[in-house]
Amino acid sequence: MAATLRHLTTSASISAVLLLIFLEMELLCLVSSNPSTPALLLHSLPAMVLPLYHSTPNSSYRTSSSSNPRRLLGRSESLSRPNARMSLYDDLLRNGYYTTRLWIGTPPQKFALIVDTGSTVTYVPCSSCEQCGRHQDPKFDPEGSNTYQAVKCNIDCTCDNERVNCIYERQYAEMSSSSGVLGEDLISFGDQSELPPQRAVFGCENFETGDLYSQPADGIMGLGRGDLSVVDQLVDKSVISDSFSLCYGGMDIGGGAMVLGGFSAPSDMIFTRSNPVRSPYYNIDLKEMHVAGKRLPLDPSVFDRKHGTVLDSGTTYAYLPEAAFLAFKDAIMKELNSLKQIPGPDPNFNDICFSTAGSDVPHPSDTFPEVDMIFGNGEKLTLSPENYLFRHSKVRGAYCLGIFQNGKDPTTLLGGIVVRNTLVMYDRAHSKIGFWKTNCSELWERLNESASPLPMPPASDEKNSTTEAPTGAPPYVLPGEQEVGKITFGMSLNISYSDLKPHITELAEYIAQELEVNTSQVHLLKFTTNGNDSLVKWAIFPAASTDSISNTTALDIISKLSEHRLKFPVMFGTYELLRWHVEPKDKRSWWQRNYLVVLSILGILVIALAAVGFWFIWRHRQRTANPYKPVNVAVPEQELQPL
Repeated sequence: MAATLRHLTTSASISAVLLLIFLEMELLCLVSSNPSTPALLLHSLPAMVLPLYHSTPNSSYRTSSSSNPRRLLGRSESLSRPNARMSLYDDLLRNGYYTTRLWIGTPPQKFALIVDTGSTVTYVPCSSCEQCGRHQDPKFDPEGSNTYQAVKCNIDCTCDNERVNCIYERQYAEMSSSSGVLGEDLISFGDQSELPPQRAVFGCENFETGDLYSQPADGIMGLGRGDLSVVDQLVDKSVISDSFSLCYGGMDIGGGAMVLGGFSAPSDMIFTRSNPVRSPYYNIDLKEMHVAGKRLPLDPSVFDRKHGTVLDSGTTYAYLPEAAFLAFKDAIMKELNSLKQIPGPDPNFNDICFSTAGSDVPHPSDTFPEVDMIFGNGEKLTLSPENYLFRHSKVRGAYCLGIFQNGKDPTTLLGGIVVRNTLVMYDRAHSKIGFWKTNCSELWERLNESASPLPMPPASDEKNSTTEAPTGAPPYVLPGEQEVGKITFGMSLNISYSDLKPHITELAEYIAQELEVNTSQVHLLKFTTNGNDSLVKWAIFPAASTDSISNTTALDIISKLSEHRLKFPVMFGTYELLRWHVEPKDKRSWWQRNYLVVLSILGILVIALAAVGFWFIWRHRQRTANPYKPVNVAVPEQELQPL
C-alpha cells in the first residue's frame, strides 16, 4: 500500500457477533487449549491482522507436545544450535507488509510469504485452488514434489467432509479468509541459512477471500504461538532454540532480515517482559510514553487493558487506546505548531499531516520530535520520526502520523512502523522481547557475523531453475587468483515489466552507483517479465582503461549483490538476487581472440576491390563499344529495312 491509510471500523454489534461465532466454534471443535481466547484486535486493511482464532478451532493439527504455551520455558536453550537467516522484501507502507522467501518441496517451489507474528499457520495457494487470486509466484503443486504428504484425518485435527484429510481455516478482522488442506513437506530457508531443510506442516489453500485474494504476496508465514506455527514446529524438533528475530528496513528503503532461532544479543539491546499467559499474542510491558522528553499524562494501566500492548508484524501502523491517542496527538501538535497542517492523501480518512515545505529541512528528524516508550523495568525505547510517520503520497516534503486511535478497543497495538530499523528479538524461551536500534539493511555487518550458506535441495526440472536461491559455498570466494573478465547476475524485482521498462536506464545508473563502478560498465543483457515481477540480467564489464576487473573490486561487487546491500528508490520496489556468475579474463592471444574479425575485414576488402575492378572493366568496354565522334563528322548512310 502507498502511504494511504486504511482504517477498519467495526460496530459493537459486529464485534459481539464475531465473539459469539468464535465461542461457538471453540466449543464445537474442542481443540483450543484456552476457550476464553478473546476476539481479535482491529488492524489496518493491508496488514494481515491477528487471527480470529489463536489456537484455531477449525485448524487442524497438534503435535504430541502439550498445548500449554509455557511448555518450552523450562527447556535449556543453546545458542550453538543452527539458525535460519532469511532476507525480508517489500516495503511496509508501499505494500502494507514485509515478505520473506520459503522453498517448499523437492524440487523446491518458491513462495513470497508475509511474515506475521499474529498468525499461527503458514499457507500457500494449492494448484487445485480455483478460488485463489493471482499472486507473484505459481501455486504449489503437491504432485510436483517428491516429498509431499497429505496430513490424514485423525482425532487431533478438523477433518474434511469425506474424513480423509486434515483441514485448516483462518479468518481475519478485515474480513479476508483462507482455508484448505494440511500437508507436510520439506521446507528450505534460503542460502543464508545454516539450518538445513526441515519437514513441516503447512496449509495448501483451496479458498481465499478479501486482501488475501488480491495481494501480490503468495500467502502467510505464521510466527505466532501455536502448534502449526513454523517456529513451534522447529522448536519441537529441537533444531532451533525457542527464539526468532525480525528487522524491518527504514523509510524509503524497505527490506530487512529475519532469523529463526537464537543468536547472541547485542550488548546494548534493551529487553522488556512478554507474558505468554497474559495474552496469546506477543505483548510487552509498556508503562509510559514521552514526546520530546515530556511524559504524557496517562495512567500506566491504559496500556495494560484487554490484550495489553501487542506487537504484530502483520499490522502496518500503530493503534492506541482513545485516551492515549488523544494525549499523544495533543503533544505532537504542540511540538509542531510552527508547521502547516494539511489534508491527508486520502479524503476518506482524517489523517493528521504536516508540510515541511519551506522549512528547509533535509530529514524529518530535524523537525519532528523523538517519542520514547518506557517499559516496566525502566528500559527506554526511543522512536525516531520514521517510527511514527509516513510520507504523504501527494505532497512533497509532507508527513502524516502513522499512529491512530484503535476505535473503542482498549488494546494497544504496535505494527511494523514502530520497529522500522529496529532488530526485535522474540525470546520466547525467557518470556522477553528485545529491541536494538540499527540499520536493518546492514544487519549482518552490524552484528559482525558472516553468513554460512547451505545449498538448496537439488532441482530436477528447468521450470524451477530460475527460482532457486543462489547456490554455492561460500558465495563470495573467487576460485584461484583468476583475473575477472566480467560479472553477470540476474535479479527479480517486484515491479511490473511495463512499469519498469521506461526506467530501466535509471536502474542501470543506480546499480552503477551502488556497486561503485562507471555507468558504462553496466550492460543490460536480458529483460523479461515473470507474472507481476520483472526479471533482469546484467553484466559488469571492466572499465574502458583496463581489460579485467581486479579481484578486490570483484569481491566487493559480489558481496554487495549476495548480501542485498544495493539500495534503490521505492519506485523500483524490492529485488531478489537470482544468480551471479564470474567469467575469467580471456587469456587467448590477440590473434586468437580476433582472427575471425580480421579475416572478415580482409574478405570484405577483397570483395570491395574485386567489385571496383569489375566496374572499371565494364566502363572500359562501354566506351569501346560506343566511341565518341565529333558532331560534324559524316555518318555513312544505312539501308532502311523493308516494313
